[in-house]
Amino acid sequence: MSLTLRRVLLSASAVSLLAVAVVAWQPGSGYQQADAATDYQQLQKFSRVMEMVRQAYVEEVSDEKLIDGALTGMLASLDPHSTYLDKEMFKQMNVDTTGEFGGLGIEISAAEGGIRIVSPIEDTPAYRAGIKAGDLIIKIDDELARDLSLAEAVKKMRGKPGTSITLTIFRQGEDAPKEVAIVRAVIKVKSVKGDLLAPGYAYLRITQFQERTDTLLRQQISELKKQSGGKLAGAVLDLRNNPGGLLNQAVEVSDMFLDKGNIVSTKSRAGKSMSFDAQPGDELDGLPLIVLINNGSASASEIVSGALQDHHRAVLLGTRSFGKGSVQSVVPLSDGTAIKVTTALYYTPSGRSIQATGIDPDIIVEQQLVKPVAQDKPEIPSVSESNLKGHLSNGNHGKPTAKKAPEATGDASDEMKKRLELDTQLQRALDLLRGLHALKG
Repeated sequence: MSLTLRRVLLSASAVSLLAVAVVAWQPGSGYQQADAATDYQQLQKFSRVMEMVRQAYVEEVSDEKLIDGALTGMLASLDPHSTYLDKEMFKQMNVDTTGEFGGLGIEISAAEGGIRIVSPIEDTPAYRAGIKAGDLIIKIDDELARDLSLAEAVKKMRGKPGTSITLTIFRQGEDAPKEVAIVRAVIKVKSVKGDLLAPGYAYLRITQFQERTDTLLRQQISELKKQSGGKLAGAVLDLRNNPGGLLNQAVEVSDMFLDKGNIVSTKSRAGKSMSFDAQPGDELDGLPLIVLINNGSASASEIVSGALQDHHRAVLLGTRSFGKGSVQSVVPLSDGTAIKVTTALYYTPSGRSIQATGIDPDIIVEQQLVKPVAQDKPEIPSVSESNLKGHLSNGNHGKPTAKKAPEATGDASDEMKKRLELDTQLQRALDLLRGLHALKG
C-alpha cells in the first residue's frame, strides 16, 4: 500500500489540540505483506475475543464501541503520536489548521503517570494561567490522567467557551502538585507577531505554523523595515514554545532566509522519501539572524531551526528543543473517522535525525526570572578619567569618539521594552545581534 500526501502536519502531540494532516489512501505496492496464514490466525483471535466480550461482559456493549476501543489501543501501542480519531476529532482538524478552535490552548503528549504539556500556546487561557512546557497533568477535574487515552483527555479538555476545568499539575522542581483552574475559550492563534527590539533590530515571533504563516511573516518583515526607515541591522526569530504545524509552512519559512540547499527530507519504511530545497532569495539579505528555541519548540519549529543551523545562516540560542522528528499522516475512513499514524522520520540538511534527541542550540542560555530593580535604591555614580581633577584633554577637538549607530529609525514598543527587562534569552539575543552587526561593520 502507498500513501499519496495531500497535506502534512508535523505536530508535537499524539493527539494534537491544534491540527492534523490529511492523506489519501491508495492501494498499491510498497509495504511488505504479512504472511496470509498468520494474518488469518490473528484476525480469528480478535474475532473470538470480541465475541466473548459480547456474550460475557457484565453490561451490553455495542460493536462500534468495541471496534473503536480496539483501534484506539492498536494505534496507541505504536508510539506517542499515532492515534485513532473519532468523528468529532476528525471534523475538528481542518478548523484547527486555520488557527481558531475551542479549548485551553495546549499541545500534549503521552507520558508515564499522566499527560505531558509539550507547549502552551501564547495568548490562550492555558498560557495566561501559567501552564508551562514540561508540566505533567496528573488529574483532569476529578479523573486521573493516567487512566485516560490522549483522545479521551482531549475530549475532556475541550468544551463550551466560558466553562471551567481544573487541571492538577506536577512541575519538576516543585514539592507538590498544584491545581490550576482554567476557563475554556475559543482559541484564536495569531501565527505571526513582530516588533522592534531596538532601532534597526527586528523581533519576529511564530507561535504556530498555520496556513499563510509565510505570507504573514513576509508582511511583518516588510512592516518592520518601514518602521526602521528602510534599514534593518538584524533580526531575532522566536520559535520558543512553538509546538509545530504544517510541513509546507516550515519549508516556506526556512526558504525565506536561505538562497540554496536542502531544507528537510523524509524517509519512510516503504522507501518513499520527500526532499525540499531552498529557492534563491533571502528576505533579510544575509543580515545576522538569531533563532530562539527551548524545550517547547517541536517538529516544524525544529525543521526551521535545523535547516538554518546546518546552513550556518543563523545562530541558535536558548535550550535544547523537544525532539519530535517524525511525520504523521492522517487517513480518513469511510465512516467519518480517521487514523493518524507515524509514516516517516525527517532529516535536517546534514542528514541528522533529531527524533528523541532534539536540536542543541549553538549558545545555551537558560531562561532566568529577572527581578525588577528596586526604584528606591540610590544609584552609585560611576567614575572615569574625565571626572579626575586636572585630567588631560584627548586632542580630538570636539570630534565624536563613539562609533556610529545603525542608520535606523523607530524603536521598541513599551510592551517590548518591558519584555526585554524580564526575558534573559531575548536580552542575550539582542546583545549578540549588536555584536554581529558591529563585527560586519
